[in-house]
Amino acid sequence: MSEPFVQPVIIAGMSKTVANYDYAMSELEALVEANNMHAELRIDQSLEKPNPATYFGKGKVVEIKEMAEAKDLNIMIVNADLTPSQVRNLETETGLQIIDRTGLILEIFGNRARSKEAKLQVKIAQLQYQLPRLRTSISNRLDQQAGAAAGGGGGFTNRGSGETQLELNRRTIQDRISHAKHELKELNKDAEVRRTAREKAGLPNVALVGYTNAGKSTTMNGLVKLFGKGEDKQVFEKNMLFATLDTSIRQLTFPDNKQLLLSDTVGFVSDLPHNLINAFRSTLAEAASADLLIQVIDYADPHYKEMMATTEKTLKEIGVHDVPMLYAYNKADLTEADYPNQQDDQLIYAAKNEASIQALTKMIKAKVFKDYVTTTLLIPFNDGDVVAYLNDHANILKTDYLADGTQLTVELNAVDAQRYDKYVVTPA
Repeated sequence: MSEPFVQPVIIAGMSKTVANYDYAMSELEALVEANNMHAELRIDQSLEKPNPATYFGKGKVVEIKEMAEAKDLNIMIVNADLTPSQVRNLETETGLQIIDRTGLILEIFGNRARSKEAKLQVKIAQLQYQLPRLRTSISNRLDQQAGAAAGGGGGFTNRGSGETQLELNRRTIQDRISHAKHELKELNKDAEVRRTAREKAGLPNVALVGYTNAGKSTTMNGLVKLFGKGEDKQVFEKNMLFATLDTSIRQLTFPDNKQLLLSDTVGFVSDLPHNLINAFRSTLAEAASADLLIQVIDYADPHYKEMMATTEKTLKEIGVHDVPMLYAYNKADLTEADYPNQQDDQLIYAAKNEASIQALTKMIKAKVFKDYVTTTLLIPFNDGDVVAYLNDHANILKTDYLADGTQLTVELNAVDAQRYDKYVVTPA
């Protein structure tokens, strides 16, 4: 099988308008690679503020055109959110297809969405982005992507001329947004029912959050390998940005029969488009309802502190507040640090190292099972199903067979402690 074509592109930015500019541009380059492109040429400009008409200054626009022609490049990715008029003017003056940062991320998400929920979430964000940009090439790109995902057809972008056609296209987009939102709302109802059922079961919910490509899926797979049960439940992992967009949920059962639900959520990136944050709010509800968050951090990346700040900013934007958090500094095997190394709520570890996963497990259990109660139950012999349940789902510390039943000293969660309260042995 031949290698897929990698599109060479220009990346460009304005250095004085962005904090940590070199980091921002290296992140843009990684996003470009995630979209099956290659940054063939980088162009920087130092201006106090962007040109309102073309973003870059007039001289720089001419330079961009000449450099693109010299290298036979026809796409430029700009590290900014451009106005529709800036995109149109840049395309007119340079002859290039212009994609801004948000447009690039939307393309990546469009290519990676797999589940119906993720596809609808991305579709809504793309359509909302396209609405004011119908006369730009990025609108056509996203339209073609949506058509391909739907099996062909579905295009609507500026197929005629004049305001009548433009208004028709706008109404078509608005209708598609409304329809997609309705479908997503129905899916969200089902997800909420499942979430409520899990909460009633009394299992703690632990959610992995963090920057894209920090190693959340690898961490999850390490935990599932040791404590998952049933069929193979490994989740997809790959060394690239936004390898997966869907929230995966797995049940873990530890040797002492304590159980929890572990969620692997979509990764974050700096300046994640607001339309995407809003669209993925339902997917990220697993984080909002979690009993514990584990922020997975790429400790080998020199910009990991900026990534942590991005994660915590995004969590606030989606309404995640006051949830306890562990800080898991991953990829220590790519650094000089000793691992696993725990200090308070922080762990330096390597997700593919079993000792590291065991150390993380110990920290998780100390947090989510701290409210378990140890109690003694006397269960009549004719209630043997209760004994069987507890043997399978609780940590039995001691078993005694008495004349009037089975006496168990057992650790219980709040739900089971209430359920079996009638069997509690009252101290003499």
